[in-house]
Amino acid sequence: MSKPKIEPVFCPEAPKPLGNYSHAVTYGELIYVSGIASRDFVTDQVPGLKMGEKGAKISYDIKLETQATLENIRKILISAGSDLEHVIEVNTYLLDMRDFKAYNEVFALYFPNHRPARTTIAVAGLPGNIAIEMKVIAVKKSA
Repeated sequence: MSKPKIEPVFCPEAPKPLGNYSHAVTYGELIYVSGIASRDFVTDQVPGLKMGEKGAKISYDIKLETQATLENIRKILISAGSDLEHVIEVNTYLLDMRDFKAYNEVFALYFPNHRPARTTIAVAGLPGNIAIEMKVIAVKKSA
């Protein structure tokens, strides 16, 4: 029996990575999606984010960011041969734990019946003026 290979996944419909990493990596039937946020893959804008003239964040909409983040993850999973129904684990990083309720409401719309294991952590900062980042582990549909 041959050992599975580690293979990178790049999704042309997902935001360009901000560093030297793949959108996801597959190993056998498992898919490890990198930390993904809400940036639009065409405009590179964060939905609902309002910035001041001097570059300071004025406001953001955690519901819009959560929805866009999950849509980006969905696109990456499709590129890797899976979908949200095959997610095993979700790790979520919130800039402000006061956003938990609103984030959780949107999350429930994407996972109404299938409930993957999940951890939500508040962090001191995230890159690119985002308020949420998620990473997931999924299994390929064929598994």
